[in-house]
Amino acid sequence: MGKVGEELTEQETAIYDRQIRVWGVDAQRRLSKSHIFVSGLKGTVIEFCKNIVLAGVGSLTLNDDRLVTEELLSANFLVPPDENVTRGKSLAELCCESLKDFNPMVSVSVEKGDLANFDVEFFQKFDAVVISCCSLLTKKSVNAKCRNLPRRVAFYTVKCRDSCGEIFVDLQNYSYSKKKKEETIECQLQYPSFEEAIAVPWRSLPKRTSKLYFAMRERFEVLEKRNPQDTSADDLPNVLKLRKELCEAQCINESQIPVPLLQRLLAARVEFPPVCAIIGGVLGQEVIKAISGKGDPLKNFFLFDAMDGKGIIEDISG
Repeated sequence: MGKVGEELTEQETAIYDRQIRVWGVDAQRRLSKSHIFVSGLKGTVIEFCKNIVLAGVGSLTLNDDRLVTEELLSANFLVPPDENVTRGKSLAELCCESLKDFNPMVSVSVEKGDLANFDVEFFQKFDAVVISCCSLLTKKSVNAKCRNLPRRVAFYTVKCRDSCGEIFVDLQNYSYSKKKKEETIECQLQYPSFEEAIAVPWRSLPKRTSKLYFAMRERFEVLEKRNPQDTSADDLPNVLKLRKELCEAQCINESQIPVPLLQRLLAARVEFPPVCAIIGGVLGQEVIKAISGKGDPLKNFFLFDAMDGKGIIEDISG
């Protein structure tokens, strides 16, 4: 990942001096030569973009053709609240202009078009692909395209609903090093695809599996052909009927998907900036780990609920 053979410039070494002291020259070199693609610019992804631009990736490509709405502004600090500035410009274009000011050393650009229509070859030029605000089918499709490339491309999906957030990670066959006492240990992990992970039967998962994992699966939205943000509290009776059917089919207790949690997720219209900051921060750390090859990466779901303040890692691999 990244071009490890190229040395840091004198300017890069000076700017990233503190980071180099934390994770070393080699990790910063990999990071500075890496190329990141991001699609779906809501609050959590905006936090992530800020973090990796400040960390000093080589380039960041933004994709989101939507125009600015009041809802999209709720947790997006990169878009100026001035209609004269935002008029006629896409979210990606507006965020691109702001991100360039965070770190002039990073190349930030816009890729227009529908994420679902980008072909396999398009993703070959990136080291990591992060997507949000898209359908379940598109997530599966983009992940499959990344897996069909001759070299490994790290893949992430992220979403935030109400005070809850989720990250999915696919690093395919991943090797990394970590320090244990005075030794450096080489480790390997095997990741399932997004499609494989969410197809794991619920009945085969440990009883301690996070309730948030089950609640965030978007089964109702897929059946109704709706976007997650298009649900409301009025959908609860139909969601509870589906919950009963799913839990009976999967042989799990309905208490694994609590009604109060479903009510919060269904009514969610906007993201909470504090939750966006937490999820975006974790996602930034994970992408930096994957590019640098240092540190234990997350495998393969990270779930967070601000109601109890807990972040949980679930390995859903079958």
